[in-house]
Amino acid sequence: MKTRQESDSIGKLDVPEDAYYGVQTLRGFENFQISGVKLHNAFVKNITLVKKAAAKVNAACGLIGQATADAIVTACDEILSDKWNDQFITDAIQGGAGTTANMNVNEVIANRATELLGGKKGEYLCHPNDHVNKAQSTNDVIPTAGKMTVLTLAQPLLYNLETLIAELRNKAKEFDDVIKMGRTQLQDAVPIRLGQEFQAYASALTRDCNRIKSTLEEMYVVNLGGTAIGTSINAPVEYVKSIVPTLAKESGYALKPAEDLIEATQNADCYVAISGSLKACAVTLSKMSNDLRLMSSGPKTGFAEIKLPPKQNGSSIMPGKINPVIPEVVSQVAFLVVGNDMTIAMAAEGGQLELNAFEPIIFHKLFESMTCLANAIRTLTVNCIIDIKADRKRCEELLHDSVGIVTALCPYLGYKKSAELAKEALATGVQIRELVLHYGLMDKQTLDELLDPYKMTGV
Repeated sequence: MKTRQESDSIGKLDVPEDAYYGVQTLRGFENFQISGVKLHNAFVKNITLVKKAAAKVNAACGLIGQATADAIVTACDEILSDKWNDQFITDAIQGGAGTTANMNVNEVIANRATELLGGKKGEYLCHPNDHVNKAQSTNDVIPTAGKMTVLTLAQPLLYNLETLIAELRNKAKEFDDVIKMGRTQLQDAVPIRLGQEFQAYASALTRDCNRIKSTLEEMYVVNLGGTAIGTSINAPVEYVKSIVPTLAKESGYALKPAEDLIEATQNADCYVAISGSLKACAVTLSKMSNDLRLMSSGPKTGFAEIKLPPKQNGSSIMPGKINPVIPEVVSQVAFLVVGNDMTIAMAAEGGQLELNAFEPIIFHKLFESMTCLANAIRTLTVNCIIDIKADRKRCEELLHDSVGIVTALCPYLGYKKSAELAKEALATGVQIRELVLHYGLMDKQTLDELLDPYKMTGV
């Protein structure tokens, strides 16, 4: 393999001749072979948008020449169109607060811009630090691009979540006339409509969706222009005033500069907040998935109140077995999101003084949570919820065999007498209705009205 020699403050290093990345990227690649997962493509693109906006502002402020700025912008546009994806070789988990990620993008842009200016890779007619990174620091570029990536990944997540909510509401209407036995602590409670259960899932997820949207608002506030520690060192006043509005225009996101750039550079609590909202949603989804697995359990020896769509063989040894694989995978994603939330919380807490050095792991886990959650929600909707069927006969059988309906008689017979009836019904197998009539505790018309299952489920 042909190489070119580049040097940095550490020393010299042989870089592949055809590589658009340079010595600082290669050092990071060698030092941080950690997860085997490269920088998220959306993250790379958002870092690139920062560089594009900075080039335009730097040229307008006279900090770099117009020809250099134009070359940077063209190189950025090529990256944004996925032209150089293979040049971003950095592991997502890295030391240095994301410096390697920042320099990977800087060097690819610089070498491509150098070619556009008539030079060769490694000559750096456009320099990665002096031109591409002008008036910037890793410490304001990476947090800004990270927040933009959260906004990017939130779009499919929220779309999939709102689609799921809509399908759950459709099921709530479809199952509104299916009356079944409600359960508390997995024991018979009182009647409920299957549609009410599905409506409750929709309501809980609507609250989760609104919570996510609320915490996303913090992602629009960025520290770009603060440079190293929020004091804007090496960034002229006119640059600081213009960079965020320019980036907002380039990205399409309504970004605004933080009121306190120093504070915004120090703290990562906003990521804890958005991760917490994802965790809450994941917990709701997993609880709902547990319910679906319970209600479909059997099919002969369980609840068997609903039928989940069969998606694949459930066993390599038991013929004909079908497992609830879709709710199972949703719960597994929920476990991942909860674990990632702990990682994010500890990484945010671990920052010291003017900077949090652990944003690479924060962003890696946050991006993973958002991506996996969005995909899990989609497969739950498409491969499960839409085609769920109710076993109406089974629901009716379990309802009539239960003693839970005795609760409706408490206001008329008293708790003690109702409990005696329940105990006798369980011991003898005689239904509550028959026992009440047998003992002459209530006339048939009144009893039928009180034990009307639909009326017992409220409005």
